[in-house]
Amino acid sequence: MAFKNKTISNPVTGYQVKFVQTGNDTDGQLLEMEAAYNGHSKEPAAHYHPFQVEDFTVLSGELTVRIDGALRILEQGDSIQIPANKVHSMWNNSDAKTVVNWKVRPAMNTEHLLETVAGLADEGKTNADGRPNFLQIALMAKEFSNVFRLAKPSIIIQEILFRVLTPFAYLFGYKPTYEKYLD
Repeated sequence: MAFKNKTISNPVTGYQVKFVQTGNDTDGQLLEMEAAYNGHSKEPAAHYHPFQVEDFTVLSGELTVRIDGALRILEQGDSIQIPANKVHSMWNNSDAKTVVNWKVRPAMNTEHLLETVAGLADEGKTNADGRPNFLQIALMAKEFSNVFRLAKPSIIIQEILFRVLTPFAYLFGYKPTYEKYLD
């Protein structure tokens, strides 16, 4: 479970997140984090948040942001707001470390998603891009569909595909989340 000052790391994608305020601290209204991206961190899959707004302020370094396919570089002091349902991805494409203040409103269960992905990566259960295998994604997609959706394929195709894969994922021992990552 996320708590103030807890830090999680994803060694594959090259980022670290320190929880500044959690959903528990803000009655679910806000999740605030300080995210540090190593130089040349990996670009995550294009995604969107159906019910959440994200605000990013670059504290140091620079952040590459892709919104609806267009690239933008944010430097120290720059801010950007990502509205709900806006397809985006962000990463550090520079040589130096980048630190960003990251706010998510409302918090929902975003903390659990971040902790789960970081835990899987830390245990070597992701690919070179930091993505879990397809069966794991099928379960996580359903569990976290309120806070995170992949941009492609369409949500209808994802729902059908993941519904078909869910029994197989459970059969092979996968879970949507793992208590050991949420401790």
